[in-house]
Amino acid sequence: MIQPELPPADPVDSEPLPPLPRRTALTGVREYFLGEDPTLLTALVPTCFLSMLLYTRSPATNFIFDEQEALLANPYVRAVADPAGKIHWLDAFRRDFWGLPPERTIGSYRPLPDIVWRALWKIGFREQSAFPHDYLNVLLHGLNGALVVMLVFRWTRDRLTAWLAGGLFVATAVVTEAVSGVVGIADVLGGMGVLLALLALSLRLGTMPFALIGATLLGLYSKESALCIVPLAPLAALLTSQLTHPDRPLRWVRTLVATLATGTAFVFYVEMRRRWFPVAIPHELSAAEHLNDPPLRRAFVAALRWYAQPMLPHDPLNNPLIEASTPYRIAGALRVYARGLGQLLLPWTLSGDYSAPQEPIPDRLVFPASVIGAAAMVLPFVVCPILGLAAWWRARRDALTTALSPVVAFALVWIVVSYLPVSNIPVVLPTVRAERFWYFPAVGSAIVLSIVFVALLRACQKRGRLAAGVAALVLFAGFQCVAARRHAFDYTNDLVFWNATRKAVPRSAKAHLNYSVMLGARGDLAGRLASNTVALELAPSWPMASVYLGDTLCRMHRAAQGLPHYVNGFSLGSNEMSLIALGLQCLWDEKQLGDDAPARAQLQEAADRYPGSWFKYLVDDTFSNGDEYKGVNPKYRPRGYNEGPKKDE
Repeated sequence: MIQPELPPADPVDSEPLPPLPRRTALTGVREYFLGEDPTLLTALVPTCFLSMLLYTRSPATNFIFDEQEALLANPYVRAVADPAGKIHWLDAFRRDFWGLPPERTIGSYRPLPDIVWRALWKIGFREQSAFPHDYLNVLLHGLNGALVVMLVFRWTRDRLTAWLAGGLFVATAVVTEAVSGVVGIADVLGGMGVLLALLALSLRLGTMPFALIGATLLGLYSKESALCIVPLAPLAALLTSQLTHPDRPLRWVRTLVATLATGTAFVFYVEMRRRWFPVAIPHELSAAEHLNDPPLRRAFVAALRWYAQPMLPHDPLNNPLIEASTPYRIAGALRVYARGLGQLLLPWTLSGDYSAPQEPIPDRLVFPASVIGAAAMVLPFVVCPILGLAAWWRARRDALTTALSPVVAFALVWIVVSYLPVSNIPVVLPTVRAERFWYFPAVGSAIVLSIVFVALLRACQKRGRLAAGVAALVLFAGFQCVAARRHAFDYTNDLVFWNATRKAVPRSAKAHLNYSVMLGARGDLAGRLASNTVALELAPSWPMASVYLGDTLCRMHRAAQGLPHYVNGFSLGSNEMSLIALGLQCLWDEKQLGDDAPARAQLQEAADRYPGSWFKYLVDDTFSNGDEYKGVNPKYRPRGYNEGPKKDE
């Protein structure tokens, strides 16, 4: 076949083509993150990898701090090994976070974490190691980081801002306690519910309410503080509808639907909890106690009465603000808030405990930290409507759909509102300060910081100083990563954890006492004595500090020296059954409770001053039946360290 002749080649075309640019690793990374819009899958890989790098604990780590009560002593979690099957899977909704029924609860109603732990226990991951219970948190945190990427991209349509927000959230060092600590799964799952609720706002109007209800319930059944989504979802709908639905914002309709959906989920959650987990209402919340209060106060108390929060522990050692008047409690809470904000930006010191007297009641109402905390709580509510109205006006005038001001406005309010339920301001909590409380606010701070850093990078690029902007970002993010990884190493085992804690918060009596217990468990009684002495000096009225010091001396075969500390501790905590049983048993083992022993007379005299107390009962019972039980009746003896519940629990 005759082929047609091609036209002569153009002289330029006859020149050899320039070589294709060599593909480098940096080019590939840039294309991955900035070459196309992020998806959940593409976001999940780097965020999970970063989370694993920063927060993974050793597979040989044991259960630390609250993890022992939450898992090892949790009858619901451990019930999978019970052949009688007395506790069923759905009983998680009828028990508290620690697996206890309503009549024995110490607060914290969080069914979903318990179900997850029981599932892991079922497949064989039990008391031998905290892995993979802690590793699950790490993976879920990475997933939450990917959700942040998706959320910020839908709001900003800017790939760099979205990726930076997700990365900064994952690397926020103050969340280490929530991610590396097994108990933090409540915060991580609760945060997931909140993020999914915010993402649900970008769905079609017909689908949005159902997704909102499901996400809100996921958050609430994971952790109570997820109730922040009830006011925040409508606010997000109002501020961001123009960004997520530029063709048909319907901001007021979406705001109303979000209000109804999250409100419905919240009412369902409370009403079901009241039925499945009925608890006694404290007398101080009764209507009779507030008959003469102002109407606003009566309405607030009525809301708390309906909410029916399970009774929380009342321990001034964990939260000294419990004993403060309302103004001083708020001043102390504002100081704690200011310090937490500082840890978001500069996590120089991170700790797993802040017990008394590390965070005492302030001696005055106005001081720098309380002023900073108050300003940081109030200013976002001033800035938010200004930025929101400005964005609305610009959208009407210029049809802009990528304004960042409503995103900044929402993120600033998000930080305050998501922290408020755990701030000790509206209600008093068992804990004065905990870094896991900052898991929710860290989402808002990551969004604001990503917008600030992207603006800085682009401003530096215009001036030909991009390297300076990159250096600032690397320095900030690098410091966060180093602080997170360093604190995650504190979770290597219980001894390392409490050693790091006592150094980070040297005025925490609990940190020194728990470190002493860890030393004693490893046979270092001299070290236990030294650290226990520090704890007693910091908290001289703490029964446990006195009893444990007496117990240390007793185990060193110096029971006579320990006896005064025992008596003092028993008297301070005359109804602390486990503490009293612990001391009496050691005295018995050291043969200090014979018929003619001086210790016996001293204990009897002290116990007689507390009729009707555990002190009186255990002393009388042990003196009468000690020969039969070889000391204290075994059913009253405390559970050993790192052990599960006893058979009769």
